Amino acid sequence: MLSDAYSKWGRIAAAISVVLCAGILAGCQVRPLYSQASGTREKFETVNFSSAEDRITQEVRNHLVFLAYGGAGAPKTKEYDVKLTVTSSATSTEVTDDTSLSVSKNNYDGPYPGRVSMTGKYVITRISDGQVLRAATRTVTSMLDLPQQEFAKLRAIRDGQNRAARELAEIIGTDIAATLGR
Repeated sequence: MLSDAYSKWGRIAAAISVVLCAGILAGCQVRPLYSQASGTREKFETVNFSSAEDRITQEVRNHLVFLAYGGAGAPKTKEYDVKLTVTSSATSTEVTDDTSLSVSKNNYDGPYPGRVSMTGKYVITRISDGQVLRAATRTVTSMLDLPQQEFAKLRAIRDGQNRAARELAEIIGTDIAATLGR
């Protein structure tokens, strides 16, 4: 008899839990970023990117253009404008051994570690009314090895900048798509 009462209340509690969970999940707004229903892909194809002033900004801009248009060329109708400013810096990090003594780069034979930090500032504006939809700053760091030879060092820095530019463009592109999908 007692076990029948427990099983009856257990079934009632399970039914109430299912109803509560269904109610909570009904309010969930998670959906794919590029879903057909949101129209994000179509909006992303109408974004105009500002022209670049230097090589690093041009790298980020080129990747953003490819993400937005998929290699199809500039949009015929431009509904949104993105002003992009990118800065980059390359630094070397000091090499230390296990005894925490600094090792000079002059007597260190191998490549020493470095990093490229890239910061992108952008503003998304609706062209029709000039309303700023989003202004943000994103930063990316790319690690690299800096060899002793000067040309190889310059090439390593440029390769690190290119990697950072691709990553920064992916982050900014996702941010733009999320903003336009709202």
